[in-house]
Amino acid sequence: MADDSIRCWEGLEKNKEYFIGHRLCFLLSLSGAITQKPKATCPPCPPNASCVNGTYCTCDPGYVSESGQKFFTFPLEICTDINECKPPFSIYCGPNGECQNVEGSFYCRCVPGYKLLSGDVEFKSSSENTCQNVTPSNKGKKELQQIVDQFEMLLTNKTLWEMGKKQEVSSTATSILQNMESNILATALKAPGQKVQKVQNSTMAIETRVVTDNCSEEKKTFHLHTQMNSMDIHCNDIVQGNIQGPSAVAFVSYSSLGNIINASFFEEMDEKDRIYLNSQVVSAAVGPKRNVSLSNFVTLSFQHVKMNPRNKKSFCVYWKSTEQGSHWSRDGCFMIHMNKSHTICNSSHLSSFAVLMAFTYQEDDSVLTTITYVGLSLSLLCLLLAALTFLLCKPIQNTSTSLHLQLSICLFLAHLLFLTAIDQTESKVLCAIIAGALHYLYLASFTWMLLEGLHLFLTARNLTVVNYSNMNRLMKWLMFPVGYGIPAVIVAVSVASRPHLYGTPDRCWLHLDQGFIWGFLGPVCAIFCVNLVFFLSVLWILKRKLSSLNSEVSTIQNTRMLTLKATAQLFILGCTWCLGIFQVGPAAQVMAYFFTIINSLQGFFIFLVYCLLSQQVQKQYHKWFREIMKLKSESETHTLSSKVSPDSKPTEDK
Repeated sequence: MADDSIRCWEGLEKNKEYFIGHRLCFLLSLSGAITQKPKATCPPCPPNASCVNGTYCTCDPGYVSESGQKFFTFPLEICTDINECKPPFSIYCGPNGECQNVEGSFYCRCVPGYKLLSGDVEFKSSSENTCQNVTPSNKGKKELQQIVDQFEMLLTNKTLWEMGKKQEVSSTATSILQNMESNILATALKAPGQKVQKVQNSTMAIETRVVTDNCSEEKKTFHLHTQMNSMDIHCNDIVQGNIQGPSAVAFVSYSSLGNIINASFFEEMDEKDRIYLNSQVVSAAVGPKRNVSLSNFVTLSFQHVKMNPRNKKSFCVYWKSTEQGSHWSRDGCFMIHMNKSHTICNSSHLSSFAVLMAFTYQEDDSVLTTITYVGLSLSLLCLLLAALTFLLCKPIQNTSTSLHLQLSICLFLAHLLFLTAIDQTESKVLCAIIAGALHYLYLASFTWMLLEGLHLFLTARNLTVVNYSNMNRLMKWLMFPVGYGIPAVIVAVSVASRPHLYGTPDRCWLHLDQGFIWGFLGPVCAIFCVNLVFFLSVLWILKRKLSSLNSEVSTIQNTRMLTLKATAQLFILGCTWCLGIFQVGPAAQVMAYFFTIINSLQGFFIFLVYCLLSQQVQKQYHKWFREIMKLKSESETHTLSSKVSPDSKPTEDK
């Protein structure tokens, strides 16, 4: 009966004729069985969410779930407010409107000097509501729009900027900036009734303010805002004693001018620093008096082009014009605050401004440098001895030893290159080649570790699976193509996609930009995880075999010992680069010491575990030592016998 009642209600919602014409529904309605729509069971929904169709929840308008799912049933889901004032939503307010975000919604309002024709204060869409100037004439705004359009034509004129000479480019930019400021101020002063004007296009945005009351309010400060930059300037610095007429201030943000007058025009740049412009170029000017000196500091707020910069060094600059040309200078500009998204500067004069950022390089730690050189030198010696042992000690030569030999060779070459060439940054091409070689050699080392794990797994399987030798032969055949081929493919893809990210200003290694370092860390983490699975599987297989106590106990114990050694080796090599990942924040210095010490122990560990602790190698070392001592003894005997010969006669003194 309950199911029939639900179907009747669903039919009624879709089609009333279905309900009336359906005999069962008609009888149910007479009996009172469907006097109310049956309630569906709705899952508990979090705040700012509603139940839909009694089966799932969805965030209310103006909210979005943290998981990104539109419909969900998880009761601990969180619906967060959507900030509609961030692009692309802020375009709803139009060029003369400001967006204000509120919980679960937003609204627009006109900037000072503009209002809606309807008289409303708030609105939602600029397509239906347009902020109009309070004065009936829009002549000043049209002239400003013409100035903006002319600048766009100049900026997109490639012939103008591709002159080749840096001095000519800077002079042209200075001339254009000065003409822009003069024309904008003259246009604003022509229409003093339009106290606030705003125009913008894809290349620039302008806001002007006109002061006609000679700063009647004491200590009054004007806030001008264009795009995501702003300026606070004192009213007295706009008027500057002008009591005969109106005064004006202009604030301009240039979207792409920084691509032309970029950080290369900063003459204080150290050759080793990699400095870039991390804000839009802005200009500030007052008129009719064009005095650039101010009685109070002007405060400028810049939004970063690159959010959450890793750089700690940031400074404010202005466009300084000299007889020799124009360039960025820090004179009279001071940074007072910086966070992940904005930099705030103070300036004692007006001009064109920007924010420059540079990578900071810590001075070399002498202790860390000493540990690096001593540790890597010891590691190189141990790796050389290990490689010679694997190559010359015949009793231990097998597939496993071949894998150890290739790993030792790759690590030896990588450490040697790291020790001698990691700081060779003078030539960008050479530095990039060194970085690529290090990338390849370290990847090859981890690939040979992966092959060691695979070999141990196959060896363990060979104890439980009959005729598994074919797989071992296949591995011997694929060993070298895989060990040296896979790293070559990874490096080739990295070089083809982002060759400019090989080599940094202070180290010949991979850049951290654009996640490029994961071209190395990604394969390393993958190999670490796969090898860990291999080794755990091997130990599990060996545990089961040992419990049977068969005749292969010695073989099983040898395999288990190799597995334990390989697992320790995996952690020694893998943990080194894991510690490298965590060299950020306040613990960076401590992690740097751990990274350096463990990295220096890699060669010593391989020599200790696979050579010094091996009974077969110890016997071979004793045999070699006895032979050397025997040869030395025979050589000394031969030398003595040659000195005292029976054919020789003593000489007589005269």
